[in-house]
Amino acid sequence: MTRPITVNVPHSLGKEQARQQIALGFAGISKQLTGGMLGMLSFQERWEEDRLHFEGGGLGQKISGRLDVTADAVHIQVDLPDLLAVIADRIVGTLKQQTQKVLAKQ
Repeated sequence: MTRPITVNVPHSLGKEQARQQIALGFAGISKQLTGGMLGMLSFQERWEEDRLHFEGGGLGQKISGRLDVTADAVHIQVDLPDLLAVIADRIVGTLKQQTQKVLAKQ
């Protein structure tokens, strides 16, 4: 069973700049998705226009999601496995914070 979570992060970079920042900083964002367990999970990612699809797995757990870049926001949807769903609120906060940091780098 999975628990979906959604995070919206507004920005003023424009779509192209935001997409570049996300592409460069996704490793840091994905670390937040796993609650620090990134070393035990492997991630695959692929872009489809302005949508980043990602999937990670390890220890019998699977995380998948989508990240949509628009002109004024980044919309993230993640399906968390039961193991991580118990800390979903904490993951949402740190995921939002990490995405803001990535978008702030120039």
